[in-house]
Amino acid sequence: MGYLNNAVVTVDAILTDKGRELLAKNDGTFRITQFALSDDEIDYTLYNPTNPSGSAYYGQAIENMPLLEAFPLVTQEMKYVLTTLPRGTSKMPVLDLGYAAITLKQGASLAVTPQTLNYLGGNSTYETSGYTATISDVRTLSTFNGVGINTPDAIALNSTTTVGTNVSKTVVGTTINLTATTVNTLFGSNTILQATLTVVGRDSGARITIPVTITKQ
Repeated sequence: MGYLNNAVVTVDAILTDKGRELLAKNDGTFRITQFALSDDEIDYTLYNPTNPSGSAYYGQAIENMPLLEAFPLVTQEMKYVLTTLPRGTSKMPVLDLGYAAITLKQGASLAVTPQTLNYLGGNSTYETSGYTATISDVRTLSTFNGVGINTPDAIALNSTTTVGTNVSKTVVGTTINLTATTVNTLFGSNTILQATLTVVGRDSGARITIPVTITKQ
């Protein structure tokens, strides 16, 4: 979703590739139950508290920036989600997956348990609402699910399936389970498959993206 210009509030809303896939199924799996806001296109370094014209013009450069139109790549949007943190927060929360990159052999499994650092005054590294995890190409994994969050919406999201095409998949949980594909034909003449894993804290808005590599046996 995006505003097309600064003069008139015109909203451009489109479905992501995953949203189009769910809508095309026409089986009730396409349900919008939550939404989030982000400010991906804003460069806050342009805020100028020394503007000689006064405080009304401190944010003038930001207000005049061109804004992004909506686009369907779920792995490239909503990178800077707006969120509410406790008063007095001095450091932005960051995610730690325990891995800078993930490499799996065919059929191998891995459980990833994210932690949120600088969160709630350092008293907790666990987010009550859990984490969303998105794999950029679901074909690379035979199993991709989240556990630990048992709300109806999370269960419904975790149980969705794809049609075997090169699309992303998103799951919710406190632990994310991955099992590398055993389908040799996906590799073609290559010895590896590559994708990215993006994890976002549902309470903090903290985000991290790491590469995922599947090696052919």
